[in-house]
Amino acid sequence: MTRRQAATPAPGPLEAYTEHFDDLFSKVNQREAFRRYLVGLLLPSERNKTLTALANAEPIGGAQDARVQALQWFLSESTWNAEAVTQRRVGLLRADPATAPDAAGVLVIDETGDRKWGTKTAHVGRQYLGSIGKVDSGVVTVSSLWADDRVYWPLAVEPFTPKQHFAKGMSDPAYRTKPQIGFGLVEQAVAAGIPFRAVVADCFYGENDTFRTGLQGLGVGYVLALRPSHAWWAPVGTISSLEEAACTATWDGPEASGDWQPVVRTFRDGHTEPWWALEVTVGPYGPGKRHRVVIATTDPATLPEHTTWYLLTNLPAPGVLRPVEPALPEADVTEVVRLYGLRNWVEQGYKQVKYALGWNAYQVRKDHAMRRHWALVCCAFSFCWRASPEEAVTPKMTTPSPPLPPADQRARGENDRPRHIPIPPAAGQLAGGTAVGAGVAGAMGHARALLARLVSAAPAASTPNSPRLARTGPSHHPL
Repeated sequence: MTRRQAATPAPGPLEAYTEHFDDLFSKVNQREAFRRYLVGLLLPSERNKTLTALANAEPIGGAQDARVQALQWFLSESTWNAEAVTQRRVGLLRADPATAPDAAGVLVIDETGDRKWGTKTAHVGRQYLGSIGKVDSGVVTVSSLWADDRVYWPLAVEPFTPKQHFAKGMSDPAYRTKPQIGFGLVEQAVAAGIPFRAVVADCFYGENDTFRTGLQGLGVGYVLALRPSHAWWAPVGTISSLEEAACTATWDGPEASGDWQPVVRTFRDGHTEPWWALEVTVGPYGPGKRHRVVIATTDPATLPEHTTWYLLTNLPAPGVLRPVEPALPEADVTEVVRLYGLRNWVEQGYKQVKYALGWNAYQVRKDHAMRRHWALVCCAFSFCWRASPEEAVTPKMTTPSPPLPPADQRARGENDRPRHIPIPPAAGQLAGGTAVGAGVAGAMGHARALLARLVSAAPAASTPNSPRLARTGPSHHPL
């Protein structure tokens, strides 16, 4: 048997990470391109991380550069499986004690949209794009993310395909709504044995009966947001909406809180915020009923829009018997608030993968090429947690280095065209390998800087004398 040809090593600890994926790429030029792609994503850049930027070529005129064409081929035409790469990435995260999921975390379901144009690009259509807050031409992806008080990382991504891509529109058997896609991602996580305390999602999913019913059928817990206007049938003159329930609850200030319970939320920087929680006991909701609703807010008197949550959960209240099948672990109001607070990590993750790692910078049209790009971005994101967790406590920020010089134009490889372009060594920037006793290559300082920023915004650990509360809030800033 012919000995497998080794790829040019990636700089520093990135090589040790990429080696875990080598058996998924059958040709040396694929392994080279995998390393080049991750290096390009991790390096700081003032440009959008398009293929020309990843290869350090001229923005428009450099599109025909051999380095750019090599990455284009790797993304669009080469033979490798994005799903296999994702499974390997998740397996590495699960095997590492620093990032391994446990039953205290949550599975976040959410979607994001990015502007994209053209009529030949997969999944493009006029639809609501959360990133810009309005309807425009773009691509929407639904994702699942695992998060707890320590770390958060993307689990899976699935694009939403608008109705105009189907012969029968929304009536086409192949058409799937975003809640259907989201439920499918939960099914995948359950089938893969990913542990989590509850599924959490915003009101778009919380108001969807199909999504909620599906979760109930899977036997998993959930904490889902509802709109303040969420209502039910009730006699005239009685409470018939969540907003009415919150407004009519007794409250005479912090010293006479009435129906509201104090909840203290602790943030990463150590500061705490007093919140208040109300267990709704009207209409179809209550501790002894099939579903509970917990309203959490910073001010019960004014119920500020951006800091008031209306949360639906199927997790039972402590010490209360109710007709729920199957049995789920109990959760008091503090735990319900903590679990939903972890949902904000998906928003933090979107900012990081978009603004630092080039989530929406792909310039491909085919579905499989888009999925490959997203899989590679998720690999880069996950590497930041894995690279140097022991240094994450007191990270050292580095200053950007000069741009890469033009890559070596030598070509060697196997039967996969175009022939691979090796990752170039560059003094003071990238290293082809590490000498015995040598420190990390300069480029990895930027990966560690990215890691440092990820970790500096991560949730703080609970203290022995305080409950496990949500660690999210306005004090956290993106990269």
